[in-house]
Amino acid sequence: MNNKITIIEGPTPVFERVSGNSEHEENLNWAVGVLEGPYLYGTFLTTLRTFDSGKLLERCKNTWEARQTMFLEYKDEIGLRKEDQIIAARALTVEEGDMLLLWVRRGLEGDHDDMLVDFDDLED
Repeated sequence: MNNKITIIEGPTPVFERVSGNSEHEENLNWAVGVLEGPYLYGTFLTTLRTFDSGKLLERCKNTWEARQTMFLEYKDEIGLRKEDQIIAARALTVEEGDMLLLWVRRGLEGDHDDMLVDFDDLED
């Protein structure tokens, strides 16, 4: 099964934090409810320009229906390959073309350990 969306060319995606210590409006924090586990991972939104956003969204849906994990694969600022788990997606068509909004979960590989929240630290 094809469970990756790979950014082949272009700059590293810009990730906008929508959970944790975010200064954003509360209506963006719904993505935190999708995650379950012993830690709260950082949830980020990125917007990608695509050729066919509907096809990519359908690929995400098919992967999730098969109870598999969907990933966004990209190169970071120094050219290393990175993968983040996609937890939600939305396809849009705007004047400039197709756009894909992806909510991703970051911090799974220890790259972003500062984004993990330990429940013991939340106690007064």
